[in-house]
Amino acid sequence: MFSDTYVPVGDKRPYTVLVSIVAHSLIIVAAIMVPVMASDVVMPPRYALITFRDAPPLPPPSNAPRPSPPDAQPSIPVVAPDGIKKEEPIESAPAVDDGVNLNAGLVTGDVTNDLLVAPAAPPPAEQAPYRPGGDIQPPTKVKDAAPLYPAIARAARVQGIVIIEATIGVNGNVQDARILRSIPLLDAAALDAVRQWQYTPTRLNGTPVAVVMTVTVNFRLQ
Repeated sequence: MFSDTYVPVGDKRPYTVLVSIVAHSLIIVAAIMVPVMASDVVMPPRYALITFRDAPPLPPPSNAPRPSPPDAQPSIPVVAPDGIKKEEPIESAPAVDDGVNLNAGLVTGDVTNDLLVAPAAPPPAEQAPYRPGGDIQPPTKVKDAAPLYPAIARAARVQGIVIIEATIGVNGNVQDARILRSIPLLDAAALDAVRQWQYTPTRLNGTPVAVVMTVTVNFRLQ
């Protein structure tokens, strides 16, 4: 079916080789020139190129004086209106020499420093009352007062001894009294009686002193 094809070498024409060389040359030139000629229509890049340049140096400071701000105008008139009368200055009274030297802090006239009174000393603390014993003899009662028997205690047949602690002053009078042993229905009557008692003053080294002592008031039904 198929037959071999044979082209003899001697049949090639010289112009065929020349045409082939020229065609290849045109293809190579076109491949080189087309990119060069098409550079004018190349699309710009998507992002712009940012360049940095050094900032210009600052000018040197000027030594010229700055202009001063304008003077503020006063909102209140400086010159008084004509209708206002100016007050005349008050003359000060002449100084009077009263003999007191304020700088020295002392009276320099006829008054001497002896008249400067020193602050009074505080009064001595009151001495607590003594209890009889040793050199302190118990005082002697010089005035007695019998207690009044309360009617309610008499009706209730209440009797007994009320013990009281009494403070006797330097003049022998009872200054204070308090219950040590109580009988409720008889306490008030016992205190009223003791406050009326009087004693001889108690002395310590010749000086009257207050003493505190225990006394009893006996309530007994007849």
